[in-house]
Amino acid sequence: MIQTPSPVEHDPQASFLDGPGLPSGVTRFWLVRHGVVTAQARQTMYGSLDVPLCQDSLRDHEPAFRDLAQRVPEGALWFSSPLQRAHLTARAIMKHRPGAEADKEPALVPGVIEQSIGAWNGLPHEDFAEAIKGRSTHPFWGLGPLERPPGGESMADVEQRVGLALSELADAHPGRDMVVVSHGGAIRMALAFALGIGTEPALRFTIQNLSISIVERIGGQWRVVGVNIMPAFEVPQWANLAMQAETVAAQGPAAE
Repeated sequence: MIQTPSPVEHDPQASFLDGPGLPSGVTRFWLVRHGVVTAQARQTMYGSLDVPLCQDSLRDHEPAFRDLAQRVPEGALWFSSPLQRAHLTARAIMKHRPGAEADKEPALVPGVIEQSIGAWNGLPHEDFAEAIKGRSTHPFWGLGPLERPPGGESMADVEQRVGLALSELADAHPGRDMVVVSHGGAIRMALAFALGIGTEPALRFTIQNLSISIVERIGGQWRVVGVNIMPAFEVPQWANLAMQAETVAAQGPAAE
């Protein structure tokens, strides 16, 4: 069962050993996975398809959006994958930000989009299981890290793409906090890039809906500060089941 913290009064940045301020020379990325998509989409391998968010989740996860907005430092820059499930999640969080930030739009970054599974985008789960028979697989992602779907990308391709996107953002905005709302597979590959561990081990990370993972660049080097940090909110029963289903389905690149 997915566990979430109970709502409590807290310093949202108290977990940073060096204090909440961004030290000189540090560029920090707050990588947020999008919210829960529709039940219809969850029945398929939606990969990089532009599937919509579940409207019930937008309503019921409002406390989570508010909590996420409070965790991010003032003055952060906001970015998002172009897919609506990421862009609308960013907006749902940003509307709780102070002042003019609440009315801004996140800048769209194609480099942090989810893995394209090409001809398999939109396949029902059972059809995908049939399609990958005889191919290299991974226990927590379906396809092996070097396996490229017909007309799609391997996860190694995604790691290269996401790493380049984060590096370009870090070069363009050194010393800033940046929020990037993205996808489960793309965030795993951001961790692979930051840690330099390769694609296969990073697929063993769990990245839940609305979780934050934090990476930093310091003097040209990368490190990981936190992984899969959940906002403090009570999960409605239907949403808890939906989030569990997405986590289980992530044994293939379906629910990211």
